Amino acid sequence: MTHVKADCRPATSWQRVAAAFHAWRTRRQEHAPPTSDTESPAPESVPGANTLWRMRTTVQEEPGSLAALCGALAGQRVDILSLQTHPLAEGTVDEFLLRGPDGLPASAITTAVASAGGADTWIERADAHDLVDAPTRVLGLAARTALDSAELPLALRQLLGRCTIRSLPAPAGGRAPESLAVEGALDDTVMRLRAPEGGVVIVERPYLPFTPTEFARARALVELDARLGPRLPHGRDVFTLAEGSDITVRRADTRDLEAARAMHDRCSPRTLKLRYHGPVGDADRYLNHLLSPRYGRTLAVQTASGRIVGLGHLLWDGDETEVALLVEDAWQRRGVGAELLSRLVAMAVEAGCSSVYAVTQASNTGMVAAMRGLGLPLDYQVEEGTLVITARLGEAVVRSAEELGSASAS
Repeated sequence: MTHVKADCRPATSWQRVAAAFHAWRTRRQEHAPPTSDTESPAPESVPGANTLWRMRTTVQEEPGSLAALCGALAGQRVDILSLQTHPLAEGTVDEFLLRGPDGLPASAITTAVASAGGADTWIERADAHDLVDAPTRVLGLAARTALDSAELPLALRQLLGRCTIRSLPAPAGGRAPESLAVEGALDDTVMRLRAPEGGVVIVERPYLPFTPTEFARARALVELDARLGPRLPHGRDVFTLAEGSDITVRRADTRDLEAARAMHDRCSPRTLKLRYHGPVGDADRYLNHLLSPRYGRTLAVQTASGRIVGLGHLLWDGDETEVALLVEDAWQRRGVGAELLSRLVAMAVEAGCSSVYAVTQASNTGMVAAMRGLGLPLDYQVEEGTLVITARLGEAVVRSAEELGSASAS
């Protein structure tokens, strides 16, 4: 139930389910505990320890401005590990990776920066991943995007930091709105880019305006994706069910649309209703969206004859991630759904997701059991007859993902 789904379907009970879920999620976020450094107690200082910070500040483009800034940081015993400049029409945004004494608050750093002429300063904690220099990081993201169409939203998020990414499908004519220039549009905290398939990719970061440099990098990633066309990793895994049958799990996309529709035809109305929460006749209309790598990743389970008997979806939903399963009736209660779900969760961990959620009904005992079988902390929420189960991903899942990756490579 991503927001894109409501954009590309006629009004059905699906929208009512989506509206109920997003109302619940909004309330959950409003009542979430504070996460900023200033609202929670700081950890006790460890002698000789250091803290990494990411900071941006705007300085006037005049001789000596950067030197004054560096001097102010040095006065707080803060080391500059890296510096990137983002030229603006007036002034320059300087982006720093800093290392300061443990226990030095962010406010002390920003006060020193302001005294040296820095304006509109933003700062947050960094970690070891930020130690990779910008060119290396961008090349790595480009390589991942080149190998897999589904990597584009994740690559944009890693490139631009905490942001919300939405993909809007192309209008009936199959082209992006005429009002959107070929090179896209940048408006402070929102950028719009022409998607390769004709739609629009919207990236929002309310807490920090985008710079022209970031806009150019994001546009280059989208253009790379467009030039390479549809592509998926070719790997596939064969595993044996408890009963002894061998089945194959592989990535799928819109090129599997016909086989997925054939599986729909073999599913009972009850199975389709439990999966899609709406009129059974609309189920086929969802598939093109669900199989698109623009909105997430799909795993297909197929038999030795090549027939698809199960689909698992990992859908990017703004800054959250949804998991969804559909298993053909004849293959249910044989471990197929549990295998799909464990692999989807491993993908979510690899993508850096902190949680995944499933939207289902309390009567869907198979999905509820599969979520419980993950062995993760679960949150349950019921809205208008719809059950939302959220699994929080932790160290145990990271280890499972690493083990799964090792098994797949062997």
